[in-house]
Amino acid sequence: MAEENETPEPTEKSESEAGAEQGGGAEQPAGTEKPAGAEEPAGAEEPVSAEQPEGVQEGPAAEEVSKDARMWGMLCHLLAIFTSFIAPLIIWLVKKDEDPFIDNQGKEALNFQITVAIASIVSWLLCFACIGFVLLPLVGIADIVFCIIATVKANSGIAYRYPVSIRFIK
Repeated sequence: MAEENETPEPTEKSESEAGAEQGGGAEQPAGTEKPAGAEEPAGAEEPVSAEQPEGVQEGPAAEEVSKDARMWGMLCHLLAIFTSFIAPLIIWLVKKDEDPFIDNQGKEALNFQITVAIASIVSWLLCFACIGFVLLPLVGIADIVFCIIATVKANSGIAYRYPVSIRFIK
């Protein structure tokens, strides 16, 4: 049996090892070589943030929004569950000049409730084709779920934007 402590004979070096010796790459500690053909993806040096998807803007932080503004923003969404677009419209018209957060959340709640009203009317008309019997409860459930999510976010001081809303008021 041959001893394993003998010095190994020189072997052919891969392109990445040859490039590393010539200054083309960083040296790796012994025993951590990459398998042949494995390369780092382009841009691997840059840290990737998984917090926000690209194109999504985060609303103002909770510290920047006053407690009063958060309460009125929350009420825009919460009362919409019970009054449709009436409460968000009244709150938005009365309070929109007091704080940009109230203006933003009032418009969001109002736009969403107008969208829900249109979807409800269309679903009701489709009841004659038997499709509306399925759509009408789905619209109601989506309204309640999205309003609860928006209520919680607005109370935290985060500007919430409904995912399925037609922007009538900009």
